[in-house]
Amino acid sequence: MQLYKYFAERLYLRIWLTVVGGVAVLILVIGWAWQVAAEKNATPMQPPARELYIRGPDGSVLLHGEAVRQPGEPGDKVLYLIEDDAGRSFEMELQRRTDRGGPHRPPPNLGPWWFWVKPPFGFLWMLGLIGVVVIVGVFPIIRRLMGRLERLRNGVKQFGDGDLSVRVDVRGNDEVGELAQQFNAAAARIETLVQSHKSLLANSSHELRSPLTRIRMGVELMGDKPSPTFKQEIQRNIAELDQLVDEILLASRLDAREADVGTSELIDLMGLCAEECARIDAELDVHADEDIEVRGIAKLLRRAIRNLLENARRYTQGPITLFLGKQGAYAEIRVADRGPGVPEDQRDRIFEPFYRMPGASERHGGVGLGLALVRSIAERHDGHVHCEAREGGGAVFVLRLPLAPMASRAPTSGPATKL
Repeated sequence: MQLYKYFAERLYLRIWLTVVGGVAVLILVIGWAWQVAAEKNATPMQPPARELYIRGPDGSVLLHGEAVRQPGEPGDKVLYLIEDDAGRSFEMELQRRTDRGGPHRPPPNLGPWWFWVKPPFGFLWMLGLIGVVVIVGVFPIIRRLMGRLERLRNGVKQFGDGDLSVRVDVRGNDEVGELAQQFNAAAARIETLVQSHKSLLANSSHELRSPLTRIRMGVELMGDKPSPTFKQEIQRNIAELDQLVDEILLASRLDAREADVGTSELIDLMGLCAEECARIDAELDVHADEDIEVRGIAKLLRRAIRNLLENARRYTQGPITLFLGKQGAYAEIRVADRGPGVPEDQRDRIFEPFYRMPGASERHGGVGLGLALVRSIAERHDGHVHCEAREGGGAVFVLRLPLAPMASRAPTSGPATKL
């Protein structure tokens, strides 16, 4: 089974075995034909000697010796070489026997197949026939193997022509099947990125119009002497516009994996969470007997934690608690609130760019990029984020990040610390 799997996963071995098998069959058949032809046409190099007596009319022995037939081309005469007891040599020619039907005996009937192996032209016909059989037998096998490559090539061509929805059939477990799987995965990823960029452009253009419109209207209404209320409104709209542009730019840079978004370093999550909790007056609950350190980009992780806390503050006026701890090889940040919660069917969609629950924009503001940025930042650090319900009401947003493997952690005074 393991040997079969080994050959099944390697296309080049299967093609090689097909060619080797065809060549082996060709060699065996040629060898068989050559042997048959050699057996039919071979003559002894030295015929065995026969004892010969030539007697006279009175019965006396005139010549006694050994007669040896001399090899040669078939003809009307047969030559024998005779050496008598005295060492003398004689030659004797005999006329070949004739049958009643003619002067020569016809050759034996070897059957109609003898023509196909009789040299020299018989071998040419035989090799031609064998070559046709090998070509006809091997071609369908190789054609079937290489047909999948043609389908993959056509799929790549359609994808290059702009059809991002094209996918190829995955057949087999060899290199071609694996290549088809990788192509489908890459095509799906590219299609998602293109659709995401299109959605980002469409939604950002719509969202940018709102603060710009309010600023234009405010400028037109405030007159020569603007009131403090108008100034505050314009400043608020400008701040909203600046935040929106910043989030759009950051989302675009995070989608481009090759973009430089900062230097990776060792980060103390306890200090980072404490600073962000103090900024919005949230409670920090740490469950760890040592420092929790991860390797990442500090400004991105700070942005992710801040977005989670601001999202919780936007939907609740009650207490917000950030739980910090470890879950296996991950550092776990849980932001819990007592707000209205998130319906189960929307817990995945809220992480999509510009998606907001029905009525959320009117009541709580925001443009729907905060949680999408959190997910992008988590994926950038090989982590993940999700939303779950909180017991007693509310929502909990869970952000998990891989712990630093070689981080040195200093012991704390106790298993839990609250700020």
